[in-house]
Amino acid sequence: MAIELHEGDLPETVRFGAAVAVDTETMGLNPNRDRLCLVQLSGGNGECHIVRLAKGRYEAPRLKALMADPAVLKIFHFARFDVAMLRRFLGVTATPLYCTKIASRLTRTFTDRHGLKDLCKDLLGVDLSKEQQSSDWGAAELSQAQLKYAASDVLHLHALKARLDEMLAREGRRELAEACFRFLPIRAELDLAGWPEEDIFAH
Repeated sequence: MAIELHEGDLPETVRFGAAVAVDTETMGLNPNRDRLCLVQLSGGNGECHIVRLAKGRYEAPRLKALMADPAVLKIFHFARFDVAMLRRFLGVTATPLYCTKIASRLTRTFTDRHGLKDLCKDLLGVDLSKEQQSSDWGAAELSQAQLKYAASDVLHLHALKARLDEMLAREGRRELAEACFRFLPIRAELDLAGWPEEDIFAH
């Protein structure tokens, strides 16, 4: 595992291929209260680039351009939250996208365990440590354990997508998944606008 920490934005020299795995670390789980601290990215090659964003400083033009690039697929786990945070703090809608949690829910209907740790264990045989999950991501100095945890959240997403794509095809649910992925930015906008829990499609 190779981890590069960048302050404020991606360097011009960093390039990704047709798909980039993305995750965020924040001060909490409320996008209207808790700030964005880190954005982790991986091209699926065992390397992780982490962009640390200082409070109130969210310019990051190269990171924004990558998130909005229509030629680059963004792979998330629980994209609904990350897309909302990126929209709230960077002012950019991350599309096109793929969510491994939604793909799991559409295919692994034999279980209610759809967390990233569960997927990595069940589909890849990889044990992820979640020891740093509740951590101060706004700290002036990040520990090596924090950086390793943050990186682990993106390093396996390409491999998970490949396995889940096989399952979506097998179960005939690829088009349904793609429709869900297209809707996710709207779901994130609803969260930001004050409808995080209410089902507006309900009677």
